[in-house]
Amino acid sequence: MRFKQARRTSKIPDLDLVPMMDVLMSILTFFIISAMSMQGSRSMLNVSLPQAMASVFGDRTQSNSRPLPKPLVVELDLQNQLAVNGFPLAAEQLSSQVQAYLMENPQGRVLLKADQRLPYAEVATVLKSLRAIGGDRVSLAIERAR
Repeated sequence: MRFKQARRTSKIPDLDLVPMMDVLMSILTFFIISAMSMQGSRSMLNVSLPQAMASVFGDRTQSNSRPLPKPLVVELDLQNQLAVNGFPLAAEQLSSQVQAYLMENPQGRVLLKADQRLPYAEVATVLKSLRAIGGDRVSLAIERAR
């Protein structure tokens, strides 16, 4: 009796990677979408944004409910005449007036209201001298668009 010998094939079994790649891509997509949605709700840097105010001259209060002092308003007209809170002032007296205000009011602000027809170079000169005295507590007043 003769028996047929079974053929032995030494094939390496095929491994289908397509379903495994589908699962991996689905998981990767899930994590990408999750990370993007979390990034929108949190800032990358620890930045505290300023709070909106109703108006510059209105009632301003701090978070601990102490009212802030009224700002010192420095006005500059077309003739380069300075006025502080409506009272005319010489350019030489401006520095001492602003320093006295800032010493008396540590949380106070200085606003420069300049005529819009003035060349900006002249406004910038006064603003620069005020910033040298008051630093970041000095700002340029603007009108709201109507």
